[in-house]
Amino acid sequence: MRTLSPIEARVLGTLMEKARTVPDSYPLTLNSLVAGCNQKTSREPLMNVSDAQAQEALDALRLLSLVFETTGGRASRWEHNFQRVVGVPEQSAVLLGLLMLRGPQTAGELRISSERWYRFADISSVEAFLDEMQERSPGKGGPLVVKLPRAPGAREQRWAHLLCGPVEAGAAAADRPAPAEDAPLRERIAVLENEVAQLRSAVQNIREQLGMSQPGHTE
Repeated sequence: MRTLSPIEARVLGTLMEKARTVPDSYPLTLNSLVAGCNQKTSREPLMNVSDAQAQEALDALRLLSLVFETTGGRASRWEHNFQRVVGVPEQSAVLLGLLMLRGPQTAGELRISSERWYRFADISSVEAFLDEMQERSPGKGGPLVVKLPRAPGAREQRWAHLLCGPVEAGAAAADRPAPAEDAPLRERIAVLENEVAQLRSAVQNIREQLGMSQPGHTE
């Protein structure tokens, strides 16, 4: 599989997230997908992906068999096919999805971030799957993650995904997220944001059933 662009990784990660956190609204319409890509929380870096950019990314990912389009209703819907194509277990897919959406994180941060995706027993379990992906053989496609050098003043090393190519340690350190102590607050915000996203998707579904288009968008 070729390396992904940042927007392709954001689109793919968003589909992976919503499949687990808002299953009643999944697969996603283009409008819902764009809203998920452009969330202001649980995203690093923040993006402003347009409908056209998201559609272009979907078309490219479809050629890689990483996503596919489903029919039904007035709007096309999209879902991911990540695990089957990449050949990783559920736990590894969760960790990769989180790294695609939130940038480099420590094993402890990943465990906290994954609560609504998958419940890891402990940090050691997270580290075991990360180590396995880092040591992935060339015959299976090579490493999927890398452990970054410890940043100045940091207590733990962070992990980054390699789906978009090699990671520059210096750039990753410059983009270091908020301290781990703030993780519970960030997770509460993420939970609330997901609930809002679920409500918006429910409203969109009602609009589609009634034949109404979303204000400011055309299907």
